[in-house]
Formats: sequence, C-alpha cells, structure tokens
Amino acid sequence: MNRENINIAILFIGLVLLQIVVLNNINFLGYINPFLYILFIFLYPLRKIDFSLILLSFFLGLSIDIFSNSGGINAAATLFIAFIRIPVLQSVIGNREIDFSSVSLKKLPFYKLLYYITILTFTHHLIVFGLEYFKWSNFNIIIIKTVLTSIFTIILILISFTFISRKR
Repeated sequence: MNRENINIAILFIGLVLLQIVVLNNINFLGYINPFLYILFIFLYPLRKIDFSLILLSFFLGLSIDIFSNSGGINAAATLFIAFIRIPVLQSVIGNREIDFSSVSLKKLPFYKLLYYITILTFTHHLIVFGLEYFKWSNFNIIIIKTVLTSIFTIILILISFTFISRKR
C-alpha cells in the first residue's frame, strides 16, 4: 500500500466518523444539517477514468446511509456527483481536454473552485432531499433545505480546503 492509498483510507474513515458522530447531530433551525463527507470526492486525486472513485463514493454514501438509517439516498447522491465530477470540472475550467497531471483544485482560481464546489454540492443535496421527501407537495421544503444546507456545507468545505492547503 502506498502513501496515497493510506491517505485516502484515513480521509474516508475520518470523514465517515466525523459525519456520523458530530455532523449528523447538527440540525440548526430544522433545515441545516451539513454533509461534509462529500469533501472526499473533492479531495480524491483527479484521474480521467477512475472506477475506484465510483466504488469508494458508493461505499462512502452507503456507510452514511447505514448509520443514518436513510435507505440509500446518500449512496445515490454521492455516486452521482462522483460520476459527474470530471465533466463538471471540464466545464468550469473551460477546457475539454484536461491534463490530469497538472490540474489541481488547489491551483484553481478561487472563483472557479467555488463554482465547482457549489455545482457538485447543490447537486448532491438536491438529490438527497429530493429522494428524502419525494413529493411535489414538498418542493418548497426540498429547495429550502437544499439551499440552506448547501451554503453551510460549502462554507465548511472551503474552511477544510484552507486547512488542508496550509498543512501541505
């Protein structure tokens, strides 16, 4: 096992534990419950075709679902954003061909990084809350929870990126 795989395993386990033990117990104003575990998808090394990310994302979401008793909605949302990660990054950068050896999220301009994180976070949360409430009559609740939780999650992700960038 190389150093990168060990770091990925520690990140995976750490984010699952943080989400289950701390963040799942936050329910601010009845709408805000941050999902910081999706940070794993942002920090996973960029590669063109990466079946391991898809597999790990599924198990990440499934782990959260098992401990949250949420019936697979986190697994579905996490799997989806892992699948669209590279196309979204290509559209944010504005380049169809990405040199994966030179592209790093830490090197992106802040506005592009924010745009990338926002798109994937809103998509994840919209899927989670859409599947959780799953009725047109709950559309307002889905949108409110998606927007408020996404804002709080994006702030936590940006703070985490700041600490990770300083550390290295």
